[in-house]
Amino acid sequence: MKAITLKDFGDIEALNLENIENPQIGAEQVLIKVSATALNRADILQRKGLYPPPPGESEILGLEVAGEIIETGSAVQGCQAGDRVMALLAGGGYAQYVSVHHRMLMPVPTTMTMEEAAGIPEAFLTAWQALVWQAKLRKGEAVLIHAGASGVGTAAIQIAKMLGANIIVTASKEKHPLCRSLGAGQCIDYKMEEFARVLAQNENPGVDVIIDFIGAAYFRQNLECLRTDGRMVMLGFMGGTTIKSLSIAPVLFKRLNIVGSTLRARSIDYKIRLTRDFIENAVPLFETGQLQPVIDSVFDWENVGAAHTYMEANKNRGKIILKVNHQ
Repeated sequence: MKAITLKDFGDIEALNLENIENPQIGAEQVLIKVSATALNRADILQRKGLYPPPPGESEILGLEVAGEIIETGSAVQGCQAGDRVMALLAGGGYAQYVSVHHRMLMPVPTTMTMEEAAGIPEAFLTAWQALVWQAKLRKGEAVLIHAGASGVGTAAIQIAKMLGANIIVTASKEKHPLCRSLGAGQCIDYKMEEFARVLAQNENPGVDVIIDFIGAAYFRQNLECLRTDGRMVMLGFMGGTTIKSLSIAPVLFKRLNIVGSTLRARSIDYKIRLTRDFIENAVPLFETGQLQPVIDSVFDWENVGAAHTYMEANKNRGKIILKVNHQ
């Protein structure tokens, strides 16, 4: 099969389309013919040598796919060759074929193309884990979602709306219409104003939950605007990891719960439980249109370097998709 591999760590020149051996499947796995995969920030970090895959996982980039089952292991139940499926991966998505545990499979909604479906697994499972499992967001609470127009951000807005929360996002001004169309009630332009100051002026100041991808650059403001018993889930460090001077007194005085979270390195059992919960409580909503992947653009996988450059420039609104061909 063909796959996009890394010749070395570094810039986009490190990405290389080459022929490698097909993946083998175990008794509980299926082989998927990949139609599309999607970009994630983790791909860029891995390309630069900053985020290696978990031990034993594929070193090929790509954390999600949509495609068709072409082979099943001897212990596989509930699916068969020909089924259209999508799945979260720990690696291996930038390839024509990938092996996946059958309990990690989700059905592709009948109304969606494979390119659309490829934008669901990583973004929505990450957002589901953060909002439902970790923050335990409740109806009527206020949630602040940073990077609201990102893949995970657009998924989180929709899930928070489904849960009946009051949604506030930070995003550049030109991305506000998209965030509002998905359910955000208040949008803050992070380039022009401090979000903590804006939230302090609201009729009901502060928020109950924060979903953060920024890290150090926003940490002080996040502590300021969290209400008593507030919860923050940290999913990334786009704004750095080091804070020179900061009072952590609000953590104690406001009884804050701050959780750092990743999904890629979780155990297969954990990811199966998360996937099954999402299938039961959220996947049917894609059929009705209540949930939808937000697709910014689709690149042929031969143009993977351009897709990486586009993401690194923060131009995307929603997911960037790679269409995988089999010629």
